[in-house]
Amino acid sequence: MSIFLILLGLTLLVIGGEFLVRASVGLSFKLNLSKMVIGLTVVSFATSAPELLVSLQAALNGFSDIALGNVIGSNVANIGLVLGLTAMLSTLGIDRDFFRFNWPVMVLFSFALYVFLQNDGNLSRGEGVILFVGLLLYLFFLIRRAKNARPTQEGQNDAIDDGLSKTSYFKIVIWLLIGGTALYFGSQWLVNGATDVAKYLGVSDYAISVTVIAIGTSVPELAASLIAAAKREKAISLGNLIGSNIFNIASVLGLTAMIKPIGVVDESILSTNIFWLLGFALILLPLGMLPIKMELNRWKGVLLFVAYSVFIGLTFI
Repeated sequence: MSIFLILLGLTLLVIGGEFLVRASVGLSFKLNLSKMVIGLTVVSFATSAPELLVSLQAALNGFSDIALGNVIGSNVANIGLVLGLTAMLSTLGIDRDFFRFNWPVMVLFSFALYVFLQNDGNLSRGEGVILFVGLLLYLFFLIRRAKNARPTQEGQNDAIDDGLSKTSYFKIVIWLLIGGTALYFGSQWLVNGATDVAKYLGVSDYAISVTVIAIGTSVPELAASLIAAAKREKAISLGNLIGSNIFNIASVLGLTAMIKPIGVVDESILSTNIFWLLGFALILLPLGMLPIKMELNRWKGVLLFVAYSVFIGLTFI
């Protein structure tokens, strides 16, 4: 029964994430937001919705390790699994503004999470507020930079369907309701099923959350990236995945901590896995610059995927 709940939860997360992304993009076109802003804000937030609901559900149920493990595992999966597999299928060009703004912001939020957790083993309400305010500042500067960007930057999110610009407000509302309902029940069943399996196998809640749950909540990013690569479309801007990682830390953990402080229960969070989070964030700089600048080719994708496989293996050892 627990396996069924996990599979059903993952399925609903995929369905809910798809509807929420489509509704968000359609609404953004209605509001005349640029594609760059859509990709780095609305789509990133929409694809982070599964992580948000899973973490909130876990924290409210008293499973702090799942709330933390979900975000840490999802951020690692976004780079190691999603970016790795996508680069293996098709070489990705890196946005020229990537290392100037989005990458440093992601690294900054990752280090902020490390400092907050190392300080007292707890993510307090005050620290949650700091993370969320930091997100608002990031969005402010992102939108301001987007307004000053040259028109040629508009095409960097070709994976977004222009047909959504003709979607009616009625259909957008229906999509939002379907997506929200699917995400709510999917997150609830996924957490319940995963915790039952963890107890049955004698595996910690954290180990399950950083692997099974994290991969499940990263499915929207994974599906979008792989489909775009398979269709040989212009590479999805790296900023989309980075934006999702920023939202995961600042919005998911920030909002969750504001509602209920998150305590570190599993020591492996601070002894090993937080360093994997930092490592995957920092490795993008040398990978993006050497030996070919501003490009993630197949061998770099293989390197990321192998590193992620090692991370998963060590989690269960």
